[in-house]
Amino acid sequence: MELLDQSDILNLVEYERVRAERRREIVELKRARRVSVGRYLTFVFENRATVWFQIQEEVEVYNALLPRPGELAATLMIETDEASEIKPVLDRLLGIDTRDYVKLTVGPHVIVGEFESGHSDEERGKLSAVHFVRFALPPDAWARFGASEVTLVVEHPNQRAHTVLSDGTKRSLLDDLA
Repeated sequence: MELLDQSDILNLVEYERVRAERRREIVELKRARRVSVGRYLTFVFENRATVWFQIQEEVEVYNALLPRPGELAATLMIETDEASEIKPVLDRLLGIDTRDYVKLTVGPHVIVGEFESGHSDEERGKLSAVHFVRFALPPDAWARFGASEVTLVVEHPNQRAHTVLSDGTKRSLLDDLA
């Protein structure tokens, strides 16, 4: 099978023109390539067309993670070195993405992180290990960013910590705000 090349990927304008039709085609194609085995497992056999479609769709998904003007955007990963600790750690941090537990301070300004929804379910006690969070800086905080102390703060009942951003990190993030 011929591998995909960068030149096979459409820019967003071109893709939007053909997206609806391609989606219909891929749904039909995948219907024939979808195989359930047992109660919990489903296999979708991939080919060039299904992978191309996934790449085109992912561009839109990942572009949504980019910061807008005056914003910083981050991926929050809940990590542990021990596999046996993953669930207990996630259980302890339940709700981290649903309240004002994650903040960025820029001098006197406190900016509460806005999390992408769909990464937790408190009623069922489920929390994803990966979250996407945005910090929308007011103009004054944006203007002071380079010269102020900037701190990432977590004030969850089961995890209280903060880290002052290094000058190198602040310089790198200033590019995102522009």
